[in-house]
This record gives sequence, structure tokens and C-alpha cells, in this order.
Amino acid sequence: MADPSSYRPKPGQIPDSPGVYRFRDEHRRVIYVGKAKSLRQRLANYFQDLANLHPRTRTMVTTAASVEWTVVSTEVEALQLEYSWIKEYDPRFNVKYRDDKSYPYLAVTMNEEYPRVQVMRGHKKKGVRYFGPYGHAWAIRDTVDLLLRVFPVRTCSAGVFKNAARTGRPCLLGYIGKCSAPCVDRVSAEEHRELAEEFCDFMAGRTGTYLRRLEKQMTEAAEEMEYERAARLRDDIGALKKAMEKNAVVLADATDADLIAVAEDELEAAVQIFHVRGGRVRGQRGWVTDKVEEITTAALVEHALQQLYGEERGDSVPKEVLVPALPDPVEPVQEWLTERRGSNVSLRIPQRGDKKALMETVQRNALQALALHKTKRASDLTTRSRALEEIAEALDLDSAPLRIECYDISHLQGDDVVASMVVFEDGLQRKSEYRRFQIKSFEGQDDVRSMHEVITRRFRRYLAEKEKTGEWTDGEDILDNGLKDDDGRPKRFAYPPQLVVVDGGQPQVAAAKKALDELGIDDIAVCGLAKRLEEVWLPDEDDPVVLPRTSEGLYLLQRVRDEAHRFAITYQRTKRAKRFRSGPLDDVPGLGETRKQALIKHFGSVKKLRSATIDQICEVPGIGRKTAETIAVALAQAAPAAPAVNTATGEIIEDEEDGAPETAGAPGEPVTAGAPDERRGQER
Repeated sequence: MADPSSYRPKPGQIPDSPGVYRFRDEHRRVIYVGKAKSLRQRLANYFQDLANLHPRTRTMVTTAASVEWTVVSTEVEALQLEYSWIKEYDPRFNVKYRDDKSYPYLAVTMNEEYPRVQVMRGHKKKGVRYFGPYGHAWAIRDTVDLLLRVFPVRTCSAGVFKNAARTGRPCLLGYIGKCSAPCVDRVSAEEHRELAEEFCDFMAGRTGTYLRRLEKQMTEAAEEMEYERAARLRDDIGALKKAMEKNAVVLADATDADLIAVAEDELEAAVQIFHVRGGRVRGQRGWVTDKVEEITTAALVEHALQQLYGEERGDSVPKEVLVPALPDPVEPVQEWLTERRGSNVSLRIPQRGDKKALMETVQRNALQALALHKTKRASDLTTRSRALEEIAEALDLDSAPLRIECYDISHLQGDDVVASMVVFEDGLQRKSEYRRFQIKSFEGQDDVRSMHEVITRRFRRYLAEKEKTGEWTDGEDILDNGLKDDDGRPKRFAYPPQLVVVDGGQPQVAAAKKALDELGIDDIAVCGLAKRLEEVWLPDEDDPVVLPRTSEGLYLLQRVRDEAHRFAITYQRTKRAKRFRSGPLDDVPGLGETRKQALIKHFGSVKKLRSATIDQICEVPGIGRKTAETIAVALAQAAPAAPAVNTATGEIIEDEEDGAPETAGAPGEPVTAGAPDERRGQER
């Protein structure tokens, strides 16, 4: 591991101008390429106290043994040179997108004497017109099959074409009218190229003019009583319309645009791109990348733009590129795209209307792609085994933790404090053993005391049930008194984990360890996973354990922690919603959740609010006199509030009583899917 101060350039050596820099390791391999508006300011950020650097940046500068730079005239030149060097050197610490699958294109080989329509994958070739990418090759073949009756362009390979020319007999498509058979000179090379150009025009979205022309020809043929020709034109129009229906209109103004969305977590990011041409989605593609360096969404977007348009021809860059975050600065990137296209390109974030709605669809696809990528990774038995072994090695455990329990605390500004317990066995979720807790011992926002309480309650139940069921050793009960589930396991909390994971850092870990010590439990390992830097904290340790970025063990701990957070926040939202759902305040027009919550918090209950005067109601922030009068009338006319109902399950939601079991329901109760795992305001 190198000391960055050993190769740090002197301040006067680094120019204060735009440029591109390269970090090299001791073997002179380029490990990172970056660009900067000011090389002096940017490189100074790398040569500061290592404790202030992000762990991934710290790893990069300690792996490097030298740094060099190249000065350029403008930021646009820096952008172009950075892309060229990344393609040339493939640096290990740069963001590298990889396709989550190989996407097929519909290609027309306009660089040949007799252009051919075919499915193509891989790198694009000069002189070939591409349409797509498509999700599946069969979608291309279906589209081509419909269009060939109208545009009978050659689709055969070079060998078939030469053999037909040699024998003077066309292939089957030539006999059934789905190829104009230029191989046997039924049409000239110029006529066939004109057919191929019409095919490309139609695929590019210029469909209206061609359809109107066919409809006019059909009408004229019918008037001249050429009914067979009119029927053929009618069928051609039907085939074209059917091909158009495969790509529904998403933007009514016939816009040409690419929409880029990003879904990310601390270690990985998924990018989804929709290609819209003529207002229709003509193609879709997606990438997944490991976040090797500390990087923002804006920087991910910039790298995606470089990869998407770096090797494309100018006509592949649309008029509009819609993104979730603008690169900083945005001007060089926009100027570079304009140069690639040859005319102005608008790079912006959609704010409203159809484009924003479509962007939300692309974002959902990105989230699904990231989730699918994680699911595929987690479903592999070998990968799970390696993850458990890495956790055991990193935490110095005697054996792999086959049962892991994770705990998380959730609240909204100190109200409705709840906790969750999720269980992973052999690296997989065991949802039937998930549990939910209400925190009732104190008021206010205190994650540490909440964690201490929930660990105490869970393992006090474990000790109590172990006394009934006997000592649990190697999966067998010494005593058999019938307190077992159908699968032979002790009921509820009698089965202990090998590892307890808490969502948080050193304070939460210390609270969990203290709770176990107070109960006399010393054979269960404890660790915490801090969300910001993904550091693993152990009890009584001043420094965290930093697992490698590519570690399957870190990935498994991250999944466990995220699932605990999802389960906790779902329960917390359910409890919070019951205070307002199906109550008299729901019938007050124009009264949203925020003001309903403010009213309940101010008065304490609907009963006290019902007895308040209009002037007292007006004292609540955000409540005007007219609204207060409406509330008073609604409450006076309303019947007593009905029990709150969980809209997901249809069950009545009731508070758990002190001393009652902390379970969400009977063992084996399905876990209700919650809202997306996200933070809103001060909610956690």
C-alpha cells in the first residue's frame, strides 16, 4: 500500500487549467482516469488526510504509485479525452457499465449494393442503419415479417443471395412476394435501394405520408375497378398499421428523445434507457455497474451519456435527452452532444406532463432491473455459501452464521416508534419468522434505547421459551414437551441466531451487546452495518471492519439490513396511517395528511378536537378560519370513528398491549408487502 504523499506533485507543478489526469499503480497500469475544470483544485482533493477520504477513494490513492495529467483547451476536449482513455486503458477504479444482456437491433446494411434487413448485435458498423434496441429478437422478426409485404427488401445471407444469382432461381420469399428478388434481376439495384430507403423512413417514424399515399392509391384503384390491386393495398395498409401498433405513442408531439433513469444503492447502480422516435418507444436497453468510486447520480448520468453516445454516429443522438440529474457542469456535456449530433441538443430534467410521466416509467424499469440483478446474485447457492464464509472470517466467528437476525428502528420525528426483526437462514429470507415490535417504554427519538429494549424483549422471550423446550443444541431438543412447530422447530423465539445485525453504527451495536450481557447471553455474535459508508462495527472496537467492495459477505449483510428497514418502515407507516384512515377527518374536503396529523398532535385525539371551538382550531398552524368551520361542522355531523383498516390486508388494526407477544401475528403469517423502501422527511 503506497503513501499518497510519496508521489504527490508539488503545488506549483500542477496547472490551474482544464485537463485529464491518470493515476497509475506500481506496475504503470492506469487504474483511474478523471477530468477536471481545474487540475490543481481537483488533484488537491486526492492528497488530503486519508481519514477524510471516502473508503473507495482512499483505496484508489493508496493503490496508485504516480499521477500524471494532460492539459487541454476546453472542458469539451477534456470530456472527449477522458472517454478515449477510459476506452483505451479500462481502469479498474472507473465506473464501467456493462449491459445486463445483449440487445438486438434491426439493421439495414445500406453500405452494400443490395441492402439487407437483418438482426444484429454487438458493435455498430459504419454505413449500417440501426433501429432499436429491442427487448427480444422475435419482436424484430415479427415487425419485419409484417413490413416485407409492403417493402420487399432482401433478408437473405450473402451465400443464399449468390447461390440464387448463380442458379437464376429466387428463394422462397421471392416466390411468395416478400422479397423483390434482386438476385434474379426482378428489380434493379437502384429500385431495391429505394425500397430499402422507404423501409428505413418508415422505421424512423415517417409513417404518416406513406400511409396517406397508399390510401390514395387504394381509393384510385377502387374507382378504376381494379379491385384486386385495391385489396392488396388495403392489406398492405393493415400490415403497416399493425406494425405501428407494436410501438404505442407515448409522446403526442412526435418527439425524438432518449430518456435515461438511474436506480442505485451504495455498491451498484442500474441504468435504463428508452429510445423514443416519432413519439413512439423504438428501443430499450439497460446497464448495471459496480460503484467502484464515490460517485453521485449526476456523475453516473455523465458516464452513461459518454458510453451511450461515445461511439454512436451523429444521427443517433436525438434532439432531447432527458435525465434524472444534470452533470456538473452541464455546459460541456451539452456542447459535446451538440457536436456529435451536428445541431442543438437539449439536455434537461423533465418537470411535468407526458415526459415526466414517461421518465417515471423508465425509473420503475431501472429499479426493477437493479432488483432483478440482486435477486439473480442472491439465488446462487455457491455465492451464498461464499458470503457466509466471508462474514464468518471478517467477524472472526467459529463457523458460518446459518441464521442471521437483523433489527431496525423506525419512527417519524420521534412518534410511532417501532422495530423490526427479520430472519435470514442460509442466506435466504425466512419471512414466517419476521417479527414487529412496538416501543412503549419512553417518548422521543432515541434509537439507542429503542435498540436496547427490542433486543432485551426478544432474547428474554428466547430464554423463557428455552426453559420450556429444553436446551437447543445442533437442531435437536433435549426435552420434548410439544412446544414445537410442524417443522420440528421450537416455537417463536426459542431458536437463537448465530449472528445479530443491527442497522446502525457503534452506539446501536453497544446497546445490543449490553442487552445480551444483561441477560447473560455470551454465545451470540453482534455487529452493526452503518448505512453511509457500509462499515461493519463490532462491540468494543474503535475502528470498523471494512469489507471489500466486491465482497459477497458485504452484499448479504446489506440485503439483510435493507430488508429489516423495509419491514420496519412498512409497520411504522401502517401504525401512523391508522390514526387518520376511516376517521371523521377523512371526510373534510381539502384536508390533507399533514394538516390532519397537525390537528391530532395539537389536540391529542379526535374526541378533544370535536369539543374544541373554532378559535381553538384556528390556533393549529396551517388551519384558517374557513377550514376550521368546515372541520367543526364535519365533526359535529360525523358518527364515532370506525376502527382503522389495513387496506393491504383488510384486517382491523389494533394496538398491541404492554406485555403482549411482540409478534406481528401467528407464526407463519405472510409478510405484508410494504411501500418502497425510502425515507420521507425525518422518517426512518
